[in-house]
Amino acid sequence: MIAAHRLALLCLCLLAPAWAHAVQDCDVNGESVNPNHGGTTAGKTGIMRCKDRDSGQLMREQELQNGKFMGVVRYYREGKLQRDYSVNERGNQHGRAREFAPGGQVLRDSIYDNGSQMGLARSFHANGQLQRIVFYGPREGGSIEQAYAEFNESGQLQALRCGDKPVLAPPVDDARWCDFSGGASQVELFNGKGVLKGRSSYLAGKRVRHETLGDSGKPDYQDEVSGSTRTERYFNNAGVKRREVRWLLDSQTSRNSFKEREQDFSDSGTLTRDRQWSGGKPVNDLAFYLNGQPRSKTEFGGEGDAAWLQTTEYFDSGKIADTGRFSASNRYRQLPLGTHQRFNEAGKLVAESSYDDRGRITREKTWDDEGKLLRDDAVFEDGSRKAFAR
Repeated sequence: MIAAHRLALLCLCLLAPAWAHAVQDCDVNGESVNPNHGGTTAGKTGIMRCKDRDSGQLMREQELQNGKFMGVVRYYREGKLQRDYSVNERGNQHGRAREFAPGGQVLRDSIYDNGSQMGLARSFHANGQLQRIVFYGPREGGSIEQAYAEFNESGQLQALRCGDKPVLAPPVDDARWCDFSGGASQVELFNGKGVLKGRSSYLAGKRVRHETLGDSGKPDYQDEVSGSTRTERYFNNAGVKRREVRWLLDSQTSRNSFKEREQDFSDSGTLTRDRQWSGGKPVNDLAFYLNGQPRSKTEFGGEGDAAWLQTTEYFDSGKIADTGRFSASNRYRQLPLGTHQRFNEAGKLVAESSYDDRGRITREKTWDDEGKLLRDDAVFEDGSRKAFAR
């Protein structure tokens, strides 16, 4: 009811330039009435007609039934029918509703059930070509779009959403487009200028593959479903894949459930980062140099307060630069744990730090590039040091 009332107010606002500011004279069966004064319409049955006082042009017709506005409603602009619909005893739109262009062609044609759109609704371009067709199905308290198709002025498909069965016929062959007859469908999508901008594939009403094209005509996005996996791919202007994300889908809702893998690529197509999850929890995070060598590796493990992550950094030669473990129980504060080591490019150990279970450093060693021990200190809570006895 509330949504229907707001829609009615919106429609009245849109019509305001045509009739709201003009002085109107209204009558029912030749007897003058004031639609804002219930006393003048009480008990009357018939069509109330309202004309512009200055021009005499018909602006509004509305049906009265025993003093109550119920039935047909028509609005006119410059003497031409602009909109017609019907209302029920509650004042809500009920039945067929249409809107017209000044030339008389239909711009919108829909059906209402006590204020909610139901079934097929169609809108048209000024040239008469179908612009959008949508099927409204019932839901608690009103209705919801279940399927639709949109077209440009040349009649080419621009967008499609399939329902769980064919509902857009006969204007649209969604049984074929949405593949309710067996074998995945192939649908091409165009923009307003008639340029191919995408392709979609459906299987039994579910979209299993979608691709959008950039200005170059090459893919800029792909979305593909295979079994319980959904994969998204993103491309640069040259059509080179820059990102790929894989999701594990919920078998009941077919919505994204858990991210399983995410990969990033350079403009040349080289893998630069690779992250993996299991059951919604991170497993590892790998980064790579453009020469293909590993840049860093983070591995995750443990649960709750015992959760940890192990990090390893690499030189672009592939040799380890440093490695260490951290507590991951607090996502905002990672504490170093155990022994952390740093190496030079020749692979020689040059530094080593030890930490207690509270993340406090307890010992620190350093070596020169030849492996000679330079320092071996115990580190205390206040930051002071003391050399270990050699």
